[in-house]
Amino acid sequence: MALERWFLRIAALVIAATTALALPARAQGEGGWELCNKTSFIIEAAVGRAEGAGTSVQGWTKLPPGSCEFALPGPLRPGIHYLYGRGSSAHQGGGREWGGRLELCVDPTGGFSLESPPDCAAMGLEAQGFRPVSITNNDSWRTNFSEVEEWSLERARDAGLQRLLDEAGIVSGNIDGNIGARTRAAINDFLQMKSLPANTSDADLIDYLEQAAEERSRSVGFTLCNRTKNRIWSAIARRSTEGWESRGWWRIEAGGCARVVDRPLRGSEHFVYAEMEEPTGLRTLARASEAFCVGRSKFAISGRENCEDGSYRTALFTRTPPPTERKLVYEFFERDFLEPTKDDD
Repeated sequence: MALERWFLRIAALVIAATTALALPARAQGEGGWELCNKTSFIIEAAVGRAEGAGTSVQGWTKLPPGSCEFALPGPLRPGIHYLYGRGSSAHQGGGREWGGRLELCVDPTGGFSLESPPDCAAMGLEAQGFRPVSITNNDSWRTNFSEVEEWSLERARDAGLQRLLDEAGIVSGNIDGNIGARTRAAINDFLQMKSLPANTSDADLIDYLEQAAEERSRSVGFTLCNRTKNRIWSAIARRSTEGWESRGWWRIEAGGCARVVDRPLRGSEHFVYAEMEEPTGLRTLARASEAFCVGRSKFAISGRENCEDGSYRTALFTRTPPPTERKLVYEFFERDFLEPTKDDD
């Protein structure tokens, strides 16, 4: 079950299309592997390439919406390279990823350059799923990060501004890349509030908005943390305005955390579910008694009854303590899990 769930989770996060094409070298005579962000999210990218018998991985290349950056300098060596992208922690709705099935080590805390570490967790690193990119030109190559809709770089930048304005609590509206008078007025208000000049560039504005959105998100929401020595897959359940709902999956490496709700929490009833992968089998939560539906891949399910009728399965969740000031952090420990059982899915 774990491998299938991992692959579908990546595919579900609007990975859409990652396209590559040969480009002329830059005027300065340089070149390399250029990454372009045609999404409304700020993306941090890591790239890998073969080095002898191993794989060299380096990151992070920051890509604001509507921007292009060179992740590897030229000349390039034609062949299979690897790419992984993650959304900025300022974005709401949980972590977004663009990647694939090949797991390579990354340092989640900052810039890094690694060559085939034998054990990610033992070195304080995380394993993330990279996708292969076939590079056939030794001068320059471009790969696009895209959402479902193929946007131009300019429209992606404007959509990114709309998203960050919403997440920073400035103004809400459609994320469509069409900025109107109301949004421009909100931008001017934000610049005045931060004592920034009216001619602040869009690139600088995105940086300021990302900081504001990140500061806002830290004060509210729901975070799950893995205090075990193994990877876990987690899900949550709670009552929404339309009734009970369950959502998952979030993959959390040993020692890591996942922000699963980025807005102030409503109500006092929240529930968690987790599965821990071990070589001898799957471990689920002890002292779990609340039934909700879960899916095989990433899911958001309304209701908690007749799960199997909807091609889901029933799982037992654990009730969390009530949120404090509309915020909740829940930690999973080894003692919270039952002994391994064989995974029949």
